[in-house]
Amino acid sequence: MTKPTAKATPLVDDEKVRATRFDFEPGAETGWHRHEYDYVVTTLTPCTMRLEEPGGGERTVTFGAGEAYHRPEGVEHNVINAGDAPMAFVEVEMKTGA
Repeated sequence: MTKPTAKATPLVDDEKVRATRFDFEPGAETGWHRHEYDYVVTTLTPCTMRLEEPGGGERTVTFGAGEAYHRPEGVEHNVINAGDAPMAFVEVEMKTGA
């Protein structure tokens, strides 16, 4: 069965940064993708994310609303809302050096 796709809403996309809001219904996913830039995620709601990783790896991470984390360029994964409520976060990709 195919999972629903998270809704991606572009907020900013210029020469320095790309900011996107992601909204997930329970069970929704981003689909497999590879990050071409370093990025920061700030959660807007509590988030329970199941991360599918290359090679069949999988892990679940949980964040409260308003938390933030950074990941480097090259991360490859599929993000799935593993919770029972909608979740949302804003991802900011840094197109220029930090």
